[in-house]
Amino acid sequence: MINYHMCERMNNPVEKKVEQIVEWLREKAEEANVNGLLVGVSGGIDSAVVANLIKRAFPEQSLGVIMPCKSQSSDQAHAQKVIEGCGISSVVVDLTETHNVMFGTIKDQLKQATVFDENQEKLADANLRARLRMSTLYTIATNHKYLVVGTDNAAEWYTGYFTKFGDGGVDLVPLANLTKGEVREMAEYLGVPDEIVNKQPSAGLWEGQTDENEMGTSYEMIDRHLKGEEIPEKDREIIEAMHRRSAHKRQLPPAPPQ
Repeated sequence: MINYHMCERMNNPVEKKVEQIVEWLREKAEEANVNGLLVGVSGGIDSAVVANLIKRAFPEQSLGVIMPCKSQSSDQAHAQKVIEGCGISSVVVDLTETHNVMFGTIKDQLKQATVFDENQEKLADANLRARLRMSTLYTIATNHKYLVVGTDNAAEWYTGYFTKFGDGGVDLVPLANLTKGEVREMAEYLGVPDEIVNKQPSAGLWEGQTDENEMGTSYEMIDRHLKGEEIPEKDREIIEAMHRRSAHKRQLPPAPPQ
């Protein structure tokens, strides 16, 4: 007798990809001789997918870390929904006060030295938040003997739309070969809540900030470009310029020749 349910599963490319990534996560953890995996859960689709994947890879030894830092309340609410939805263990570390003290101290010292550039304040502020989150994840990972799992997808990796030594400072990047569209398909398969799957992609760095407004192009255009499809020349130029400018983010720090 033909098992139609089994045939359907075998023919589901998303399910196959999920199983491949889960197995890869287990292999990498074993190679590193660690106990499990953790991820920072932001309330966005990418971290939601990763939380589900590491929970499948290590049901009892995986952790989702929520790190509000001047964040919108909806982001933390969505992050909590992800945690509850996949059943992963979690911890909340509020970094708002830490960031205020650290950034305020740096800003005051630069002003006293008359070298503070107000035009760079917003970017410096945002990057510090990302790097504080990275430091928090690694501190917790060391405590648990876990690896830190990143959330960057192929579009973000190609364009460099991540903070160097911030959200780009991780041990594993399981989504780095998946387009934003493929991540969305995986999220739907994994049962990520619709309001998270369909929300406007944003790092939540300031009021009204969205990824696509900041980049000047859309994830759809980047996905199409990565798949070798034709896109408007304006979008292609923006994407390739971002790729060139961010080359240093995808490389180890250079050293002079011997």
